[in-house]
Amino acid sequence: MTSTTASLPTPDLQTAAAIIETARAMVGKGVRTLAATGGPDVQQVLAYDLAHAASAVETARSMLDYGAKGNAEGLLACAFTADMVHDLITRLIGREKLWGVNPADIAHAHDFVATFRDPEFLASLASTQGPRHLDSDFEMVQDTFRAFANKEVAPRAEHVHRFNEDVPEAIISGLADMGAFGLSIPAEYGGYSEGGDGEYMGNVIATEELSRGSLGIGGSLITRPEILARALMKGGTEEQKMEWLPKLASAEVLAAVAVTEPDFGSDVAGVKTTATPGEAPDGRKGWRINGVKTWCTFGARADVLMLLARTGTDRSLGHKGLSLFIVPKPHGDAHGFMFSQDEGGKMEGRPIDTIGYRGMHSYEIALDNWFVPAENLIGLEGGLGKGFYFQMAGFENGRLQTAARAVGVMQAAYEAAYDYANNRVVFGKNVAEYQLTQVKLGRMAAIIQASRQFSYEVAKLMAKGEGTMEASMVKAYVCKAAEWVSREAMQIHGGFGYAEEYSVSRLFVDARVLSIFEGADETLCLKVIARQLVDAAGK
Repeated sequence: MTSTTASLPTPDLQTAAAIIETARAMVGKGVRTLAATGGPDVQQVLAYDLAHAASAVETARSMLDYGAKGNAEGLLACAFTADMVHDLITRLIGREKLWGVNPADIAHAHDFVATFRDPEFLASLASTQGPRHLDSDFEMVQDTFRAFANKEVAPRAEHVHRFNEDVPEAIISGLADMGAFGLSIPAEYGGYSEGGDGEYMGNVIATEELSRGSLGIGGSLITRPEILARALMKGGTEEQKMEWLPKLASAEVLAAVAVTEPDFGSDVAGVKTTATPGEAPDGRKGWRINGVKTWCTFGARADVLMLLARTGTDRSLGHKGLSLFIVPKPHGDAHGFMFSQDEGGKMEGRPIDTIGYRGMHSYEIALDNWFVPAENLIGLEGGLGKGFYFQMAGFENGRLQTAARAVGVMQAAYEAAYDYANNRVVFGKNVAEYQLTQVKLGRMAAIIQASRQFSYEVAKLMAKGEGTMEASMVKAYVCKAAEWVSREAMQIHGGFGYAEEYSVSRLFVDARVLSIFEGADETLCLKVIARQLVDAAGK
């Protein structure tokens, strides 16, 4: 790959920092206007744009420390800052009055943006990934999971995707042997977490590398047991922790999540599935579950469902009437299952065919009088009505992990596009020699590294009990970015990008799910990010 380097700029992080602060101030003005004109529920378009603009600004800010570590790092930081400003202005133009912002406030960024969005400069970044600057322990985590992904995950990814098959058992057992399912479970319960940065950073790094191999059979595997583990650590009794956490850590028990319902996706407070007190024929006390859950990823292979059900009879209680259960079940066939209990209950699972994210499979699961022992109510009597809060604790890291998955998918797409461009000749030259290809690859490199560095920063914040807002922001920004990166990677392949024989077609359809699951993008922006921005502005 060739590009002119004689007149390339040097990093200007001081100006980048000043521009980022200006952009933050403009978003702040927009948020105050939003608060004064009805808030996110009334001004949805404004709220959505502000949420994404704020997320891009924070992603750029996270690159400043990284940019100070070397020349290549500084150039990537400046490139991303310029990209952020371009995105901000694009959202703003024509809606200045709606935002209550004067575009002239950021006019001083013009020369910086012109320099660091210059095609020749971006083309020079086409092969500049930049080091990650991980500590030696985390380098080892990266190397270990990358090696496993290269050897075990990636070679199976295309076959599973094309034939809609299950996650191979070799991958599950291999990850179990590596301790991957216990990364977030404290050591005293059989896991490998000692707390601190390692708990979140290790998960982020492992998730990225597994997703680089395959989102469908690698990237999401370790997240399901983590969700249940965190819910248990939040609300479980000591006996429940001792019973379930070691089994989750060793993969003796694999979990699926049963929260969403056909009529209630992100609106968890509307859950209709009920749990009522009941007895087994042998007199054991427990609960009878009735209702339908949907989008239960890994629902057939899982040994238990983490299931949210309404235990209060007063529906006006909303989420305060919900409780969380560990629901044991047999292994089912990936293409549909039906079970009957000795206790008289029935469970039926119907697979939901999807265009991508195959391997783990998602299901609609109907439960008819399914019996659950009393000891499987998380928190026992003390957990009644607290299920919503326990499951939110379970999902607290889900948004960060989804961002890490997106980084892995982007990295794989970039590598596929780079390799193809350097080996495909069109009109007498490698595709990689054309400026337009180089500019696309250069922008990908900046976006991927900024996304990665922001995910690292959020992991460190969450290790300190902070970062809830930032976790939502990194999910919002990175998952949308993954759609662009995978699309352009496919485009660089030309017609072959649309062929299943090239992995980039799988990466494209896999990337599309990222801004839908773990909180749909619109819900995340309107109900979480924008509201928190308005609340913070009020304070």
